[in-house]
Amino acid sequence: MAAEKNDLRKVLAFCRRSFGYVALFSMFINLLMLVPPLYMLQVYDRVLTTRSQETLWMLTLVVVFLFVVMGGLELMRSRILVRVGNRLDTLISPRLYAAMFKRSLASPGKPSAQPLNDLTSLRQFLSGNGLFAFFDAPWVPIYIGVLALFHPWFGLFALVAGIILATIAVINERLTKPLLTEANGRHVQSQDLANSNLRNAEVLHAMGMLPGIQGRWAARHREYLVLQSMASDRSGLLTNTSKVLRLMFQSLILGVGAFLVLRGELTPGMMIAGSILMGRALAPIDQMINGWKGFSGARTAKGRLEALLDEVPADPPAMPLPSPRGQLTLDDVSAAPPGVKLPTITNIDLRMAKGEHIAVVGPSAAGKSTLARVVLGLWPTQLGCVRLDGADINKWERTALGPHLGYLPQDIELFDGSVAENIARFQDVDPEQVVRAARRAGVHELVLKLPDGYDTWLDHGGSALSAGQRQRIGLARALYGNPALIVLDEPDANLDDAGEAALAQCLIELRQQGTTALIITHRQRLLANVDRILVLKEGRVASLTPPGRREPVSAVAAGARRVSPVTTLRPSARGRSAAVPAESASPVSTASTVRPDSKET
Repeated sequence: MAAEKNDLRKVLAFCRRSFGYVALFSMFINLLMLVPPLYMLQVYDRVLTTRSQETLWMLTLVVVFLFVVMGGLELMRSRILVRVGNRLDTLISPRLYAAMFKRSLASPGKPSAQPLNDLTSLRQFLSGNGLFAFFDAPWVPIYIGVLALFHPWFGLFALVAGIILATIAVINERLTKPLLTEANGRHVQSQDLANSNLRNAEVLHAMGMLPGIQGRWAARHREYLVLQSMASDRSGLLTNTSKVLRLMFQSLILGVGAFLVLRGELTPGMMIAGSILMGRALAPIDQMINGWKGFSGARTAKGRLEALLDEVPADPPAMPLPSPRGQLTLDDVSAAPPGVKLPTITNIDLRMAKGEHIAVVGPSAAGKSTLARVVLGLWPTQLGCVRLDGADINKWERTALGPHLGYLPQDIELFDGSVAENIARFQDVDPEQVVRAARRAGVHELVLKLPDGYDTWLDHGGSALSAGQRQRIGLARALYGNPALIVLDEPDANLDDAGEAALAQCLIELRQQGTTALIITHRQRLLANVDRILVLKEGRVASLTPPGRREPVSAVAAGARRVSPVTTLRPSARGRSAAVPAESASPVSTASTVRPDSKET
């Protein structure tokens, strides 16, 4: 079933016609490979015996013409394979990039560009000379058959030599494949570790961690080198053995031919032509042995690509839905980070009307960031469902939904490009929308002070900017295009007083225009302007202020044990904790409302 759905196999099947042309050209090329021995045969047996210069000139002209044709066919075959490789890359790379992106979402913290390297390895093999041996190998029996026409001993000798070299090729495959597969796996691991270390170079350097972390990378890299060396040693032994045997067989067939000439069973021309044909018959086998390492690497890369594409299937086409208004519903949601079985948030019931603003507070590891990611459909739910305007958030087509969502994560990532492109989410830049978003985020004046204003290029994710500047540009990106729903995860973590004031004013404007907002924060300035406050503790709703009865900001900010009026929790009919109005206060610990700015799941 997987084979039917595998996109890589579909693309390779789409290129099958081009491979057919390569096979057709290979047929004519291999037929023309008979020209040199036949030319030698005619020269020795006809020209030298008749001493006819006219025959020599005619044969030579024909041979030169045929060699020109063969050169043109070789050139065409090479160009076809190059274009097959390019077509493969063009057709599969968008699907592969999307699969890498989705896997990165499913396995946060473990991004890897190895699939792109695998695609490069596969493309280079398909467009290189190593593939020619597989198109030429089917012609080996034809050459052996022609040798048998010269003399049965020639055919038998060539057959035995071919079997010996083919056996060496099989032994080479079985001895080197496990080592090369394991070595490639260790190489991928060492590359991923090195990339992770480079992303955190400042921390490693500041605390003198480089020797230890470099030692860990070096240990994995040494394992790769040892396995690669073992595979290369075995392959080198067999490759050199094959090369020596091929040259020996090509020379010995001259001895066999000379013996037959002395017995009068063969002409001198057949003896020379037989030696040339012997070399041509064994060349594809020897070429396969020499190129087996490249073939093995391409096969391993193809296997990893197929595994990725099977693991992350393409999204089926979905019927477009109307633009969301911003009504958010969480129905008994339990969720955890991908790969974690124990829920981080449990039995969350929440209803947000269009334009409503809710602040989420709680201690570290209470599940606030998990809630933010689940609301946006970045992480799947284990139980329950997140709905936007009544539709499951995961059923929306993401490229259509994305412009209607705004997200400011704790870790602000800007991308290589101009400030305007980053704010415009790398879509067509609308200058008015960009400036409007920047003004609302309070970053317009800051951007104007940059060397090239909105055209300032941000290298390495905006590393030249301060954390506060990156956060405000990230906020402008979240606000771009008037989204219907905005999720802000600690939007004030790196802001000064002026930045906090601008953010508070921005939230007031968003509420006035009817934009729904979920805000994770602990700052009193932001809590003063929300409609309700949701307190999370150990992944559960500890309290949720009912609409129109928002608890005093001073009580939340101080972490008072008595919050009035709030809701209390009681088991619902389905056995979960549900927030319901209550006359008495529900206890909320100090840790659940106030903490230093930090990152948590």
